[in-house]
Amino acid sequence: IIGMVIVALTEPALPALMKPLLDGTFVHKDEALMRWMPAVIIGLVAVRGSAEYIGAYAISWVGNKLVMDLRAAMFAKLLSLPTADYDDRATGNLISKLTFDVTQVTAAGTSVLTVMFKDTLSLVGLLAWLLWLNWKLTLFALVMAPLIVGVVRLISVRLRNASREVQQAMGDVTQVLQETIDGHKVVKLFGGQSYEAARFAEQTNRVRRFLMKQATAAAASVPVVQLLAGIALATIIYLTTQQPGTNPISVGEFVSFITAMLMLTAPLKRITSVNEPLQRGLAAAESVFELIDRASERDPGQTKIERARGEIRFDHVSFGYGGANRPALEAVTLAIEPGETVALVGVSGSGKSTLANLVPLFYHPTSGRILLDGHDLETLTLASLRANIALVSQDVVLCNDSVAANIAYGAMRDT
Repeated sequence: IIGMVIVALTEPALPALMKPLLDGTFVHKDEALMRWMPAVIIGLVAVRGSAEYIGAYAISWVGNKLVMDLRAAMFAKLLSLPTADYDDRATGNLISKLTFDVTQVTAAGTSVLTVMFKDTLSLVGLLAWLLWLNWKLTLFALVMAPLIVGVVRLISVRLRNASREVQQAMGDVTQVLQETIDGHKVVKLFGGQSYEAARFAEQTNRVRRFLMKQATAAAASVPVVQLLAGIALATIIYLTTQQPGTNPISVGEFVSFITAMLMLTAPLKRITSVNEPLQRGLAAAESVFELIDRASERDPGQTKIERARGEIRFDHVSFGYGGANRPALEAVTLAIEPGETVALVGVSGSGKSTLANLVPLFYHPTSGRILLDGHDLETLTLASLRANIALVSQDVVLCNDSVAANIAYGAMRDT
């Protein structure tokens, strides 16, 4: 912030130097001014350069740290989400949130902040200098401000909507990509290459269309604003040259005024252009914080169970998945003694996996109770319950790590 403030405050210094530079050196031939002016210009450039470097480096550090912290918060939320949330969400969309959406938030939090803060101060400083030089002409220039605000506001809505569509489409691209990579054997076996290629082409084309909507709105924003600013500048130049001789404006004042007006266009252009990443960032923030703000897995139990004997009892247990027309399990009563081996046999979709998933409380029964050694599972802490359960899933998961790390995985790796 200090670096940006210094850069912004020195912005009006260049047009301010034009007046004494021209009037003092070329008109009045002031030798002292002619001797010191080069040193002043070099000093001004050195101060601005140093401040700009410090500001750019610091904001980059903040931006990268912001990405890291947001991704850590999102990943921590993913680890604590209930299993039902994973059932309801496409994996590709979740991955896209961490890889794509969060970077859009960072752009809004860093580059946008830089432009809005630094260039706003620069505009204020330049306008103050213009008012000091000739307040009547400056007030005329400000007549264009409501028109510029109206254009920016109109384009903002379109940019925000297009950004939401891009984020959703990017999630769908990631989903198709992941499904194809995970199921590459199935794709090859059933000759699905053409089908998958068509799916991927369709999703990437959606992304292209939504990006073009963004580009159309963003591309129209800057030229329209510059046109309005150019009209104001041309009118002011005309009025300046037509001022009556009773109140003449010096060469230095005229050049200083025009220089300041021209310098206004650069920060004005950047502030107008920043609307695009700002709207992308705000739309991405909705996606990122929608995930971060989701409720974590319920863990209401207070009892910690040590080494369990292994007696499991289902007492009239029923369970239904959200949105299903009929329950997956209905009034199941079952007793499994310690040391007993039990096989659940049935057709696909009969509830075998559902019954097994209720034991570690991946899902909670809608009615009835499940008891472990006489303890209702709902009264046990999830950590102590799951520490007593071993799972060999039909879905094999291997981490991209050493064999030892895969064998000694999880909370018990140091025991």
